Amino acid sequence: MSLTITPALLIHALMGTASAVHTGWSSCVDDTLVLSNLVAMDDVAGNYVRLVEQEFVEEDQAENLWHDWALEVRIGAILTTGHWQFLAAAHPSEWEWNAREASRAFERACVLIGRRARPALAVEEPVPTDPLPRSSRH
Repeated sequence: MSLTITPALLIHALMGTASAVHTGWSSCVDDTLVLSNLVAMDDVAGNYVRLVEQEFVEEDQAENLWHDWALEVRIGAILTTGHWQFLAAAHPSEWEWNAREASRAFERACVLIGRRARPALAVEEPVPTDPLPRSSRH
């Protein structure tokens, strides 16, 4: 069986909910900004699927911290990348939705290189806050 895959088909099938999608020859991910990195590779041709979580600041908007899940699919020389991104200060529902959509796209993309991805549980530690002042009676 043979199948012809184009970047347009990948974008349509995997990255339809992404906020930005592009193709290229090299990755747009800055490895110094990466928070998590998950890669699945095929055994023969060097094709891969990569899900990267990163945070960055735009040069012209230094006050805004952006959070991004980037799905990279390299087949041959072509790299197709979809981004699910939003302001890091966004509502928690944005975090959940973007994480879920990017993870589902990664799971589906792994099939292209003969791999299966399964969801796992993760424990997130609470963000440290200032201790509450103790109340006292006078």
